Amino acid sequence: MTGTTEITIRRPDDWHLHLRDGAMLEAVVPFTARQFARAIIMPNLSPPVTTSDLARAYRDRILAALPDGSDFTPLMTCYLTDDTDADDLVQGHADGVFTAVKLYPAGATTNSASGVTDMGRVLGVLERMEDAGIPLLVHGETTDPSVDVFYREAVYIDRTLAPLLQRFPGLKVVFEHITTADAVDFVMGGGENLAATVTAHHLMMNRNAMFVGGLRPHMYCLPVAKRENHRLALSAAATSGNAKFFLGTDSAPHTLAAKESDCGCAGIFSAPSALEHYVQVFDEEGALEHFEAFASLNGPAFYGLEPNAEMITLSKTGSEVPGDVAIKNAEGPEGAIKPFLAGETLAWSLKD
Repeated sequence: MTGTTEITIRRPDDWHLHLRDGAMLEAVVPFTARQFARAIIMPNLSPPVTTSDLARAYRDRILAALPDGSDFTPLMTCYLTDDTDADDLVQGHADGVFTAVKLYPAGATTNSASGVTDMGRVLGVLERMEDAGIPLLVHGETTDPSVDVFYREAVYIDRTLAPLLQRFPGLKVVFEHITTADAVDFVMGGGENLAATVTAHHLMMNRNAMFVGGLRPHMYCLPVAKRENHRLALSAAATSGNAKFFLGTDSAPHTLAAKESDCGCAGIFSAPSALEHYVQVFDEEGALEHFEAFASLNGPAFYGLEPNAEMITLSKTGSEVPGDVAIKNAEGPEGAIKPFLAGETLAWSLKD
C-alpha cells in the first residue's frame, strides 16, 4: 500500500481506556466516542469499581456524559482486589455487566493502592474466571522497590505472569500496554489465550522523550517508555498483522497541576488524536495493510465479539493535535488536560 493517501476500515475499538469520572469524564469521553465504537473502561476510580453494582452505576454515568447522537458502548471491568467476591464477579459477567477483570499489583500505578498484594490471595477467583471464560487484564510490572523501573516488566513476566499462565492454562490474559521486547517475545511464544495491547505513545517515543530539553512530565507514563530497541520491537509486533496484538490507547488524563507537580502523575492523554497517531506509525512502517486487523479485528476476535459493521475513513491530509482540553467549571491548572503531542501536526486525519 505504498503511496496510499486514504484508507477505509471497520470502525475500531479501544481495548484499554481511562475515562475518570465527573467533570473530567465529561471532558474526555467525546474524543473516544468520535473514533471508537467500544472501549474497555479501566476501573481504577477512587474508590475503585469492585462490584457489579458499582460497574452498572459507572456505566450509566459514562452513557449520560456522551454527546447527543453518539454510538459508543463502554465495556466495564472489575478491579481485582484481595477480597473480590467471586460470585458477584461471575454473575456480573453472565449478566453482561463485566467484560473483563483488571489486575493491578498494589502500588503499580495511578489509584492502584487497592490492588492485589499477594497473588496467592486471588487464586480462587482466578480459577472461577478460567472456568467462566472471563479475561484477565494485567498491568504487568513488579512493585518490588529493589527492581529498576526499566526492568519491572521483564521481571514481572518471570516472577508472576509466566507462573500464572502455567497454573491456569485456560485463563484468557491480556498483557496490557506492553513496552519491551521481552513482552513481545513472551506473548508471541504463548498460547492462543494470551494477547497484548500496544499504546500509540509507546510506539512513537522511547525513554529519551521524557528528557528532551528538560524534564517532560507529559511524556511520563507507567509503564515508562523504554530504550529504542524496545520501541522497535513493539512497532514490529504491532504492524506485523499478528492477531495477538491489538489497539489499546491507555489514554489516561490528568490535570496540568497533577502532571506538572514535584511528584507528577503517570499517564498520557492520547485520546484526542488516537487513530491519527496509530495510522501514522503503520504508514511509516509501510504496513497500512495490517492496520485494520490491529485496530478493528484482532481485539474483538480475542474477546469473542463481532467486529463493528460501520466503516470509517482516514485520509493523509494532515491534522493538528488539539491544545489543552478544558474541564467544565474548573479554572487554572486544575481545569485543563494536555493531550499527547499537543499542537503538533500529524500526517493523517479522521474523516467525519
